[in-house]
Amino acid sequence: MKTLSRICAITLLSFAASGCVFIDGKYVDHNDWRDDQRDNRAMISKLEIGASRDGVVDSLGTPADSEAFTHDGEEVRVLFYRTQRKHSDGETTRDETTPLVFKNDQLIGWGESVYSDYRF
Repeated sequence: MKTLSRICAITLLSFAASGCVFIDGKYVDHNDWRDDQRDNRAMISKLEIGASRDGVVDSLGTPADSEAFTHDGEEVRVLFYRTQRKHSDGETTRDETTPLVFKNDQLIGWGESVYSDYRF
């Protein structure tokens, strides 16, 4: 009986130390968010000005957030992709993202300075 208890304890400790969890029966790797951020930064660094919004979304996937507005009578859309972690709360806030700015569905730039130029 002691041996069975030890085996159970070792098994539980192994799962706890491995950094993985099961949520609703689905395996979730805690490193996923790190991989996503790294991948997003790598993909953003390869973007070219003038790329289509659809093409960018095809490459990067669904953004963490987005917004749309008009600036000087032209449609501006901003897609926010998570690229850094600042808060350990499980939520993605805008200060953890990089904004990609599109005018008339063409990429005109990315980063806070470009976003600020068009939003404010």
